[in-house]
Amino acid sequence: MNVPPTGYVDLQVNGYGGVDFNSDDLTAEGLHAACLAMQRDGVAAALATVITDTVERMTHRLQRLADLRERDGLARSILVGLHIEGPFISPEPGFVGAHPRDAVRPADHEVMQRLLDAAGGLTRIVTLAPEADPGQRVTRRLVEQGVLVSAGHSNASLDQLDAAIDAGLSMWTHLGNGCPMQLHRHDNPIQRALARADRLWLCFIADGVHVDFPALGNYLRLGGDRAIVVTDAMAAAGLGPGRHRIARWELDVGDDLAVWAPDRSHLVGSAMTMARARIHLSERLGLTDERIAALTRDHALAALRSSGHPDLRPPAASSGPASRDSA
Repeated sequence: MNVPPTGYVDLQVNGYGGVDFNSDDLTAEGLHAACLAMQRDGVAAALATVITDTVERMTHRLQRLADLRERDGLARSILVGLHIEGPFISPEPGFVGAHPRDAVRPADHEVMQRLLDAAGGLTRIVTLAPEADPGQRVTRRLVEQGVLVSAGHSNASLDQLDAAIDAGLSMWTHLGNGCPMQLHRHDNPIQRALARADRLWLCFIADGVHVDFPALGNYLRLGGDRAIVVTDAMAAAGLGPGRHRIARWELDVGDDLAVWAPDRSHLVGSAMTMARARIHLSERLGLTDERIAALTRDHALAALRSSGHPDLRPPAASSGPASRDSA
């Protein structure tokens, strides 16, 4: 799982280039095309992300991704693992976000193991809500298996967050999202996570929509050497503004590359690329090239290594683009 010495590392990619990683009908050609599109846009490594659904559908999608990746050299090069986001998240309105509420459930070790088995040893991150895992049994077992546990879609109290951190939780997924637009101005999950910035990797979507740029600048400063930029890309990523049909929805993607549900009640991910995030970080926040490289690559690699994957390291020299294996 060597990562080329240049390029972006994106820990949260739900789809790309018109291809949905959460589709039951994902094809080998589709996965290859998505990886080609990511490579074209400068992505060196990414985690394909499967979100909340029924356990049966999630296991099918994880196994499909793992199987198709195994048969494709480019996919093995770009997709260095899988990120399972849910189903152990908060069902509260606002916190559940775009995840189907009827598929959300309390943390369960047997269900978690089914998902891990379906992913074929490729799971690198699991996002869950600490309050959905009382006693932190699932969190502890995941950490023991070398999986990085991340809070997300959560309204965990500070005590619940601290208990999860003590059990090994070490990240917060797309902080500033997966929560209602209206929150208590001081006591809210964003402030709780920032209060533990010395113990958490903090991930942010740098499109200016999921988090406004002034707030993003503040959060990145507080995150310091543990801040990470992700895209939360969905299938429209890399296609640019316009109307795109994704699964059952016709989605309008604006110039800001934000993707809203048809009724505009909530965001459903981003169509932003990491290259666009880099422009935002430079032009809107005035960050240096060195800081941008840390946010879009180095810190993500460090987070993955911290969970027991030291093989995620740059080789002495890039071997160039990988080619697709013949089936």
